[in-house]
Amino acid sequence: MSNPTVNVLMVFPRFSSNSFWNYRETCAVAGRKYSAAPLGLITVAALLPGEWSIRLIDRNIEELPDGDLDWADLVMIGGMLPQQNDTKQVIALAHAHDKPVVLGGPDVTCSPSVFEEVEFRLLGEVEDIMTDFLTAWRRGDRQGVFSSQTFPNIHHSPVPRFDLLKLKHYMHVGVQYSRGCPFNCEFCNIVELNGRVPRLKTSEQMLHELDTLHALGYRGHVDVVDDNFIGNQKAVRPFLEALVDWSESKGRPFAFSAEASLNLADSDEVLDLMRRCGFFGVFVGIETPDPQTLLSVKKRQNVGRDISASIHKIHRAGIFVNGGFIVGFDAETESVAQAMISCIEEMAVPICMVGLLYALPDTQLSHRLQQEGRLHPECDYVGGDNSADQCTSGLNFDTLRPREDILQDYRKVLKSIYHPVSFFGRVSRMARIMDILPERFPNVLPHLLRDIRSFLRITWRLGVRDREVRGPYWKALADCLLHNPPAFRTVISFAALYLHLWPFSGFMDDSLREQIEALSVPEGKLPARLERSMRG
Repeated sequence: MSNPTVNVLMVFPRFSSNSFWNYRETCAVAGRKYSAAPLGLITVAALLPGEWSIRLIDRNIEELPDGDLDWADLVMIGGMLPQQNDTKQVIALAHAHDKPVVLGGPDVTCSPSVFEEVEFRLLGEVEDIMTDFLTAWRRGDRQGVFSSQTFPNIHHSPVPRFDLLKLKHYMHVGVQYSRGCPFNCEFCNIVELNGRVPRLKTSEQMLHELDTLHALGYRGHVDVVDDNFIGNQKAVRPFLEALVDWSESKGRPFAFSAEASLNLADSDEVLDLMRRCGFFGVFVGIETPDPQTLLSVKKRQNVGRDISASIHKIHRAGIFVNGGFIVGFDAETESVAQAMISCIEEMAVPICMVGLLYALPDTQLSHRLQQEGRLHPECDYVGGDNSADQCTSGLNFDTLRPREDILQDYRKVLKSIYHPVSFFGRVSRMARIMDILPERFPNVLPHLLRDIRSFLRITWRLGVRDREVRGPYWKALADCLLHNPPAFRTVISFAALYLHLWPFSGFMDDSLREQIEALSVPEGKLPARLERSMRG
């Protein structure tokens, strides 16, 4: 007897419009609707029975029609902590239509009790528990909690259902090569979610995924979403060698980005291979320039090295760095703001995600703060649309330094690094040292025409309309054309990102000023929104 068809509606919740990562202005000038596609859900879709019918709605690019909810037998949702608000709304919509919900992803895995109203909760990596869920569903169960007891071998992870994506609406599409990170930073939840021993797909798996994406006609930016792409440097080399050959045989259809630890700079071979593959950018967690603070939070891999020299080496390989920084560590001193600004300027890293420390659920940090009686477990991380990520939310604990001092330092850093003169100055200094392969980006006529349109839109916005920005903008363009013309596209891409970062820094300045002023208001006299913020 054949299994009956099940109509599955997959929904990816919205990120807040105020998130650091919500590059809507940048997407608009590029003719796209959102930055990243939902890789997790389309991986889950590939694990479902072939006879099941699947629809995917990404709430970041489209609305959720009532008709799709009426059609569905089952609603599947996956999301992260900054999506929690909209996840709750989608759950309510599904229940209003009498549809059972399956919820997975990092948020419910770390905080299952937050979602007790959900019929099915899948906790952990789905490859390990999908069979159990399907068995329960087929025997008529209509609720359950399924927890992964191991970190599964991802050699058996399927090719994601890229065909479910509306590819034209995204700035980039993600693939995953590995899970896990060998490091043990106190504030990070990667070890809890994915383990300390990196697990890798085979080169053949990865090339098959890229073949699938290529066959769908996609060309452009592919983001390798690994927690640490070089977590196993010995294993990554043969994959990169295979990727070089694949990319050249296909006419370089993709340009890649990734997330990596700072020790990427220690391997000339890996840097050269990444450059030849077409990698153009990496996100690196730097956190703070202070060695004692790094040691206090177990970020030992960044200690005992010249951070700026390491970043410059990556830049010289033709790969720009986006840096991650955190304000609010227990061991930091009152000089943290100026030290961080100086570090960022010396590194010449234009984009830095500077956030307030947030004790994520089930991390070493949250456990320590709980034991010390300093954690605010009732803190509403995403208590409103103004709370979106560690830039706009944070300090959900009693700080050792005065909270006002931390907020003032955070405000000082953001105001400095995203001032037009500072930002475009770093762009120019970075562009001068980048050794970019001219053929790195796919040379496709439709892409060329789109890039020209984007350049004209960016230039109108930054080079003509905005009086405060246009001087630094034109200076950066001229400097690049004079000293390193192959980096011109990179300079324009940073200008496009500045369309988001410039107003975002203004939004954050207003928000931080409001929070600082509120600290002097007697308890009980604050608006509810600020009361939540002051609790952490």
